Amino acid sequence: MVEDPFGDLAYAEAGTHVPFPISRVFFVYAVPGEAVRGGHAHRRLEQAVFCLNGQLELDLSDGRRRRRVRLAEPHTGIYLPPMIWHDLGGFAAGTVYLVLGSEPFDEADYIRDYDEYTAALAASGGVA
Repeated sequence: MVEDPFGDLAYAEAGTHVPFPISRVFFVYAVPGEAVRGGHAHRRLEQAVFCLNGQLELDLSDGRRRRRVRLAEPHTGIYLPPMIWHDLGGFAAGTVYLVLGSEPFDEADYIRDYDEYTAALAASGGVA
């Protein structure tokens, strides 16, 4: 982050701050406070998530442990490697979040059922 009296600058560079080449960028806005998003894992996709405005909470699972992370500063993000289940909620009014992805959208990369997710972890030698 670069602080400046005329506006602070936050940035993320592939290979330096984001551990993968960036192939896709999207942002989500106008999210109702009661919304629940995510509810899936990715087989191959890596992501970096930044909350540009407002706040959100990510509930994360690797099949063994659960962790809740709150994002509320535009200069702080979180890396989501493949095979991490994530649910997003706890949105404040006016929340805008940005996602950097390692690959273009591919519906086949999504695991949208938690039981299927834990079975895929077990089959790959991961924990479930």
